[in-house]
Amino acid sequence: MNRRHFIGLLGTAAALVPLRAVAATAVYKDPRAPVDLRVADLLARMTLEEKVAQMTALWATKAEVMTGLDFTPAKASAAYPHGIGQITRPSDRRGGPQVAAVAGGTGARWRGGASTIAFVNAAQRWAREETRLGIPILFHEETLHGYMAPDATMFPQAIALAGSFDRDLMREVQTVIARETRAHGSMLALSPVVDIARDPRWGRIEETFGEDPYVCAEMGVAAVTGLQGGTGTTLPAGHVFATLKHMTGHGQPLAGNNIAQAPLGERELREFFFPPFRAVVTRTGIAAVMPSYNEIDGLPSHASRWLLGNILRKEWGFGGAVVSDYGAVDELQKIHHVAADLEDCARQALSAGVDSELPDGMAFRTLVAQVRDGRVSRAAIDAACGRMLALKFRAGLFEATPVDARAAARLTGNDEARALALKAAEKSLCLLTNDGVLPLTPGAHKRVAVIGPNAAIARLGGYSGAPRHAVSLLDGVRAALAGKAQVVHAQGVFITQSEDRSVDEVLLADPAKNRALIAEAVAAAKDCDVILLAIGDTEQTSREGFAKNHLGDRTTLDLVGEQNALFDALHALGKPIVVCAINGRPASWPTVAARANALLECWYAGQEGGTAIARALFGAVNPGAKLPVTVPRDAGQVPLTYNRKPSAGRPYVIGVSTPLFPFGHGLSYTSFDIGPPRLSAARIGIAGEVTVTTIVRNTGTRAGDEVVQLYVRDREASVTRPVKELKQFARLSLAPGETREIAFTLGPDAFALWNTDMKEVVEPGLFDIMVGPNSVDLKTVTLDIA
Repeated sequence: MNRRHFIGLLGTAAALVPLRAVAATAVYKDPRAPVDLRVADLLARMTLEEKVAQMTALWATKAEVMTGLDFTPAKASAAYPHGIGQITRPSDRRGGPQVAAVAGGTGARWRGGASTIAFVNAAQRWAREETRLGIPILFHEETLHGYMAPDATMFPQAIALAGSFDRDLMREVQTVIARETRAHGSMLALSPVVDIARDPRWGRIEETFGEDPYVCAEMGVAAVTGLQGGTGTTLPAGHVFATLKHMTGHGQPLAGNNIAQAPLGERELREFFFPPFRAVVTRTGIAAVMPSYNEIDGLPSHASRWLLGNILRKEWGFGGAVVSDYGAVDELQKIHHVAADLEDCARQALSAGVDSELPDGMAFRTLVAQVRDGRVSRAAIDAACGRMLALKFRAGLFEATPVDARAAARLTGNDEARALALKAAEKSLCLLTNDGVLPLTPGAHKRVAVIGPNAAIARLGGYSGAPRHAVSLLDGVRAALAGKAQVVHAQGVFITQSEDRSVDEVLLADPAKNRALIAEAVAAAKDCDVILLAIGDTEQTSREGFAKNHLGDRTTLDLVGEQNALFDALHALGKPIVVCAINGRPASWPTVAARANALLECWYAGQEGGTAIARALFGAVNPGAKLPVTVPRDAGQVPLTYNRKPSAGRPYVIGVSTPLFPFGHGLSYTSFDIGPPRLSAARIGIAGEVTVTTIVRNTGTRAGDEVVQLYVRDREASVTRPVKELKQFARLSLAPGETREIAFTLGPDAFALWNTDMKEVVEPGLFDIMVGPNSVDLKTVTLDIA
């Protein structure tokens, strides 16, 4: 009899064995025992109902275990006698009294930190002491660019952090996010997002690390190691397990429409969309993976055995848990129409490899009956439940002590975290244009106008909490110029009629009222010496469209809400005008880009963004970030990426084919010279490595950062290849006149392709090795692979 069969037979009698009779000798209670033996021992003791309970969660159904907002053990025992596997977002009030439906992190009504911890501690006490086997609950939270809860530190949005091109910074940020999340009792974070984003019409582009597979992979690996405290599979103190999402194709939905099908072939998936997921799975101990809402080739990701089984588990060797995206399992019926009912949804998702259904597990709750009537195998339940139990054992949940509310209060949003948020914001600012007006000198302009819909508000973007501190651009400029200049403020325009991030219907502001505000702004600015104009998006105009009545995607890319008219009116004054782009989508603003004296891409810069932007404007900080996306001029160019195929890019009869700004672009207040690349060998074998070196020199008068980028082009191959692909990057800080040599090592993975037989190989031939400050201005040397 094999071990798995033996365990299954034991499980049939588990209900007859009281916990007290086995507690003294239970292997699963022994923290010294290997995780696989602890899982096997616990599975053998569990009933079918207890196993399925570990595969479901509570969110709206938290109402069934609460009185008001307090966890109520008697209610929990009555509603969930077989235990609770997972609880969704303990920091929010979902399921509590007088709470509107919320999702996507926008406008959530939260508990305070003390209330969250009291809820978590009470729930864990019940699970450990009052359920039959004492299996603790796994709590998860949203952590895209901060622990999404009150008082927590809000860092720059994901796309901004990617633009820093700084792996170490990403690890530092994610370490603080983990610390604040763990301090409130959750051990699973629903981040990072490593979707390749190829369509700026898509409202979720801000959640991504951009368009490039290598950048997304590097930032994804850095984020996971920061969250999880390394590359191991056991969770250290102060860290949380990460969830890699959304696998895959989510970032190039048809027409930029969230959850629409991804029109992608297998080779394109393998060469562009799979690499970030593969890198994280093979280079870290990533705990969980979340499939995407969309379909690929007729198969929704949550029902794709090829995607979750063949690719994720068999090819890449992933042994962790697969957790569903919110509501995605029942969408197999409601949206994709590939399932007949909830039972069918559950069967398909489980068969594909989904281990836990979030946020409430309504489809998976049907699995007990389906096992009993023979439609689902016990072995499938054991496999999924076993992976969820393994996650809990590796997290140390069975040995965890109650959460300390006072310690959490000291850790959350503290001075150290604020300093890191400021550093991250400063390193995420990307200077797109500058005719020499920047940096401004504090005091050189006696009257400074700060105008625009994003001037007096700290925009944080989607999946944000409410931090203890938030600094707007206006706040930052006033602090920077205190005692040195008069700061004049005007609204300019409103973009939307409200600032409520949770509102479903997005209503643009009244044009007539905006025209009056524009006139007021012109009057305020006419006697000023320089204009700082803060324009862009709001959390309504760029966001996740998670429902038909809560939309977030757009058909146009340019500014909305009379913002172009505001710019034109201020530009007509003839004053120097510096535009601060505060936005989630890339700044596809051709009029502004062509006529502003300077354009600074700030993205959603986090809670300290106003201070960081002001410091950059007045020269205390030298911008050094780069664009992690190609910025198109017009929606008609989409998708427009730097790593296009040779057949793309032909000119249009009307319009232009070139981007407004290329991938990797970013200016500085100083200048750099990147020398030609040199190879350690002119020829290598197909399994060989080559070292590429180049000299970088700061030729200007200010200290600054440069991101050296290395691209590869396969000149001729058996299948079409991109015109260039980023394969390495390094961000360097150089003093004026300083010179540094940088070396990159390229191995077979930098030259591999998926050939006509869909095999990953390196084909002999000539490869252009290119280095430079962006994807356009490159110096080249040729490598022969024989």
